[in-house]
Amino acid sequence: MDLAVLTPLLDRPGPWASVYLDTSRATEDAARRRALLDRAAVQRLADAGADDSARAAVRDHLAAAPAAGSPPGRALFAADGEVALDVPLAVSPPDVAATWAPLPHTGPLLGLLDEAVPACLVAAVDRTGADLERYELGRGEPMGTVEGPRWQGRGHRAPPADRYEWHYRHRVEDTWERTAGIVAEHLVRTWPRSGAQLLVLTGGTRERRAVHDRLPPRLRAATVESDGGTGATGASREAFDRRLGEAWAGYRARHLAELLDAFHTGVGRPGEHRTDAAGTQTAPGQAAQGIPAVLSAARQHQLAALLLQTGGHDPGRPVWTGPEPEHLGVHRADLRDMGVRHPAQAPAADALLRSATACGAEAVLVPELADGPPGGLGAVLRWPA
Repeated sequence: MDLAVLTPLLDRPGPWASVYLDTSRATEDAARRRALLDRAAVQRLADAGADDSARAAVRDHLAAAPAAGSPPGRALFAADGEVALDVPLAVSPPDVAATWAPLPHTGPLLGLLDEAVPACLVAAVDRTGADLERYELGRGEPMGTVEGPRWQGRGHRAPPADRYEWHYRHRVEDTWERTAGIVAEHLVRTWPRSGAQLLVLTGGTRERRAVHDRLPPRLRAATVESDGGTGATGASREAFDRRLGEAWAGYRARHLAELLDAFHTGVGRPGEHRTDAAGTQTAPGQAAQGIPAVLSAARQHQLAALLLQTGGHDPGRPVWTGPEPEHLGVHRADLRDMGVRHPAQAPAADALLRSATACGAEAVLVPELADGPPGGLGAVLRWPA
């Protein structure tokens, strides 16, 4: 999960009203059912102790939601009398859930968000350059063309069978190599402003591979290759969507496998551990497992990927928090030592998702049957502890 969506939740002190509810309109009595669910959400906030301004903000926001095009569910987060974030959900929550707590209750989001293909930057590569397109929800938006250096070759004439042939082919290859480098450099510059989460290289196998190999490691990690061209024409759009879906599914599976491998490699040998200056157990390498070690890594902004496993007990265990994302501790005294006057408790998942969002980390939900972190909580770190 790209946690950038949670950024609006970082700038308010709380307390927070968090609501998860079904907002689908697939049945004949959908309008009546929706009204009942909206009232139930506000009532459950009242039962949880939410103040009048939070309840009014949620009630008014739900009342103003459009009748058409509603997603299966929504997650609302309100504080200071305003809904700060409204997240459409891919799955309808089984029941209305409402909490009033010091932190937004973001833990359930990982299992309810849409895992469909995200916004992609698509580069159709050939030997002369590349055509760029931002592709999202089945629609493409042109983002310009990259052209390599032009070299006037012999056109359609048959190549001569003499000693100049090697020089001719060498110049062709050299021109293409420079073109691949120019395309890669342009993609590096375009990527930050594209708003995409996945870079897709299409075109000939040799051409796209040459560009792929010239990308920096950070961008290469978010890159997949796909046969064929883009979905620019109506005839090819359906086939392109299918290829894109397959590429995204393959990317997610590989990414999860890489993270789990990095996690198991980084936690060290069984029983091995270190302690930080405060005497808290930390990770021995480039991964952390269990609440104390993951909290310690989060306090030091070490999180690269937060791992939460379905069915694990650690994500729901309470930890102590304060006003800032790095205010995390196993005991109340830990927060007192940080100068926090009024520590509060929150589920570990909620507190760590806030911290991961603040430091630009990602969060991954590990399937229950996968070989994930013991207790359901772990992290891959940016650098060894």
